[in-house]
Amino acid sequence: MNLTRNARLILEKRYLRKENGVPVETPEEMFMRVAKAIALAEKKLNPRLSEDKLEEYTNRFYNLMTSLDFLPNSPTLMNAGRELGQLSACFVLPVEDSMEAIFTALKDAALIHKSGGGTGFSFSRLRPKNSPVRSTGGIASGPVSFMKVFNAATEAIKQGGTRRGANMGILRVDHPDILEFIRCKEDNNELTNFNISVALTKEFMEALARDDYYELKFDGKIYGKLKAREVFDEIVSHAWANGEPGIIFLDRLNEGNPTPELGEIEATNPCGEQPLLPYEACNLGSINLAHMVENGKILWDKLANTVYWSVRFLDNVIEVNQFPIDKITEMVRGNRKIGLGVMGWADMLFKLKIPYDSEQAVDLGYKVMSFIQKEAVKASESLAEERGSFPNIEKSIYRGQKRRNATCTTIAPTGTISMIAGTSSGIEPVFALAYTKNVLDGASLTEVNPVFEEYVRSNFSPPEAEHIIARVAVTGNVRDIPEIPPEIRRVFVTALEIAPEWHVRMQAAFQRATDNAVSKTVNFPPTATKEDVRRVFELAYELGCKGVTVYRSGSRESQVYVTGAQPLGSNLKQQAKTYPRPRPKRTIGVTEQVKTGCGKMYITVNYDQEGLIETFITTGSSGGCSGFTEGVSRLISLALRANIAPEAIIDQLTSVSCPNYMRRRATDKDIVGKSCPDIIGRVLAQELKNWQQHGPQLSTSIAAALEEVCAAKENCSQGENPGENREEELIKKGICPECGAPLRYQEGCVTCTCGFSKCG
Repeated sequence: MNLTRNARLILEKRYLRKENGVPVETPEEMFMRVAKAIALAEKKLNPRLSEDKLEEYTNRFYNLMTSLDFLPNSPTLMNAGRELGQLSACFVLPVEDSMEAIFTALKDAALIHKSGGGTGFSFSRLRPKNSPVRSTGGIASGPVSFMKVFNAATEAIKQGGTRRGANMGILRVDHPDILEFIRCKEDNNELTNFNISVALTKEFMEALARDDYYELKFDGKIYGKLKAREVFDEIVSHAWANGEPGIIFLDRLNEGNPTPELGEIEATNPCGEQPLLPYEACNLGSINLAHMVENGKILWDKLANTVYWSVRFLDNVIEVNQFPIDKITEMVRGNRKIGLGVMGWADMLFKLKIPYDSEQAVDLGYKVMSFIQKEAVKASESLAEERGSFPNIEKSIYRGQKRRNATCTTIAPTGTISMIAGTSSGIEPVFALAYTKNVLDGASLTEVNPVFEEYVRSNFSPPEAEHIIARVAVTGNVRDIPEIPPEIRRVFVTALEIAPEWHVRMQAAFQRATDNAVSKTVNFPPTATKEDVRRVFELAYELGCKGVTVYRSGSRESQVYVTGAQPLGSNLKQQAKTYPRPRPKRTIGVTEQVKTGCGKMYITVNYDQEGLIETFITTGSSGGCSGFTEGVSRLISLALRANIAPEAIIDQLTSVSCPNYMRRRATDKDIVGKSCPDIIGRVLAQELKNWQQHGPQLSTSIAAALEEVCAAKENCSQGENPGENREEELIKKGICPECGAPLRYQEGCVTCTCGFSKCG
């Protein structure tokens, strides 16, 4: 197989069958295991199928995957052909308003998480906080309190499962506890195993357009009114602060509900792309669009053939799937929903030389997805002729027709499987064209987007190509690479270079031709305003999206908190403040002695795993202003811990001149620089360069040294039990707990290029 080194590492770590922690199958053997298991559905549905025909189906499915033209979701790769046998990624469970029902949902969620799935819940049916409980005479604690119970249970379960447990918590905007829900993740330490989304109703959006009030209600009782604009502002403010909550448009989800007689859709899976009825699950897989282009042209016939076999594969998954709960088995086989999606969209655009943020790209997105949707429906109809329609079809919008699957298409997250395929994720733009990362032996490895690398190596000499790739690995983009022509730089655009409206327009284009929903994150630069977030939310509604998630780069890592838990209507403006992260109890650093115009100065620069973290500056006995240097030192440390770019600090320091300094330099050639701040900036610049050149190795050695200290001492920087909380602490800081690289937020979840995903 043509697998990248990164893909092989991911497969060895997460997917290949192991004994005593050691892989006992190759990637090719893994794909054959999956192909054989999925092909068994052919025999189950047609007992008279010959062994030769069964082998033919097995080889078809094997080639479909090993060509990397299509990959199913992770649970299928992990569990097909193995004892667990649970092959679905996403589930929705009901949470009804009784203690028995709540803890039944909790038990069912535990079984799903153990089997490798994620769960979505609507907590809208739980009575509001402080409501009377007739059976006990007490008062209700409200939806958010029970979300914390679910979160704690997930925390306890996740170490024993094959994937991390992940949840989606949803509350209707007209629930009386909506303000508490919107604010429930202000603190990044709370509800760490949940994504949250507010379900916006048509009535709310109409009140928002009129700048009017809307009603809060539960179980037929009206609890009061709130100004729609003020609630919307609250959602925007918190999404700007740390990316949560997202929003879903509840009525729009139900407009696309294929089986309305079976119930109303109230929730989605953890990343928001799969609206489901209670006890439904969906089987997902994605086509690699980067493989559907050759010589600048889309291979429509190959794409159609890939869609057909992918639909057949996913329908077979339903047949051999071993669900942990009987009610799920009944619902899934009654509706037979599948979700065929795509990955490699950004790479397809690169190959076609079309900028992501262009009308041409948006139009092509709709055209490609419309083609996939049409071919998927055709394949489902063909399967219905062969195998029969889904059992609940007479309770569906397809009554009287022939169709094997209630839904056919979904744009799901492809974080890990796209890494296996060596292509870009879902319909997201690429985050970086090249970057340097740690590998298992402690060395650094430069990963380069394959389409970009092919362009560079085809158009420049080997030394020039290496030089360009090395420069791009520093910034991630080609914006400042003059050797690359402007029209090509325009093509190779990255996520944070794209205006937010183009993210939404692309999502809307794919949504127009997708049965279910689209997993997509609108990425903002750190400088984005709340007004930018508001406009994206409004545009998503205007353009027909079913929901939207935003993330402002660095907002969680820099610990931006939303101030003001004041009651709405108080006319007090909510202001966001940036606070530095706590100083680690242990750091590692260097001290440099320098001669200044005011005497000797000792400059200490300390690191933790994330880079430069603080300075300590003292003056020698020969003089100098100790109060000044201490003040400068404290401000530099504060800025570094508040995630201010070291380059910006250095720029400010090195621009300061001192006349006294310059006079002394004229007679003492050992004095360098033009002021005390300037020389501090120079030392910082040298240490920053050291970090940029050797950061991965330094990060590894620092982490090892700090863990060694933690193991020997109590109350260290990672708490009294450093191993227990280390993973969550690193995630909060934006560091991958498995490889130490910076985390990214895309497709509704925190992910890393090593294959780690907070959502499993």
